Amino acid sequence: MKIMVASDLHGSFYNGKLLLERFESEKAEQLVLLGDLYYHGPRNPLTEGYDPLALANLLNIYKNQLYVVKGNCDSEVDEMVSQFPFHPGYAHLALDNGKKLTVTHGHLYDNHMFPPDCGEVFLFGHIHTGFLEKQEDGRIVGNPGSVSLPKNGTPKSYIVIDKGAVILKNLDGSILDRQTIQL
Repeated sequence: MKIMVASDLHGSFYNGKLLLERFESEKAEQLVLLGDLYYHGPRNPLTEGYDPLALANLLNIYKNQLYVVKGNCDSEVDEMVSQFPFHPGYAHLALDNGKKLTVTHGHLYDNHMFPPDCGEVFLFGHIHTGFLEKQEDGRIVGNPGSVSLPKNGTPKSYIVIDKGAVILKNLDGSILDRQTIQL
């Protein structure tokens, strides 16, 4: 199964629409969102095309293809306008090759503190900085960055997991980095 992972939309209908266009063009079967969907947060500026309700309505169209982990800016009212659940904390998802993907927002667990029973691929959001790295034990750790508010000089980005590869891509679809899952 081809999985696309993104994070930190922070209410941008404009960038959410671009992300879903990439989801369609990637022909991914599942879109995993690592939280902070609607609210921009007190430390962030308003995102381009800030319209949280329009973004919620757009995401609701994809409700059967979404898996959402709750972020630190997500609230009960966000869940009320969403037709899909927000999973708290962290989650494990199965990959085609029998390996495990562990996902979280990043405010509780990150590349310095892994959740229990962490999988061979660990992805977190929260810091708005896209990267991939392979650890000494072979685990791939990464962050899809943010499609709305990238930080630390990184571009708007997301991750695709397909056929044993974890690929960090620009929002235009170009490859920024690629790691291979050890079989």
